[in-house]
Amino acid sequence: MQALEQEIKELLIAALNLEDITPDDIDPTAALFNEGLALDSIDALELGLALQKRYGLSLSADAEDTRRHFSSIRTLSMLVADKRTQ
Repeated sequence: MQALEQEIKELLIAALNLEDITPDDIDPTAALFNEGLALDSIDALELGLALQKRYGLSLSADAEDTRRHFSSIRTLSMLVADKRTQ
């Protein structure tokens, strides 16, 4: 799971052009929005598109479900891992 978390951190940095952040700067359990990395809805959209392209994910139309998956790098990793096994 750590390798996948690292991969998603790198994807997040590349997709959002976060030049001042390295993968090691991102705590996998830290919030991606608000008090964590302080991402916004546009960032979420860009990250969602990057995840779709890279992993073939189709994101839920259910806003609550999407919020839960996008809460941290760890939850995104669990989503990708789950989709890979289906």
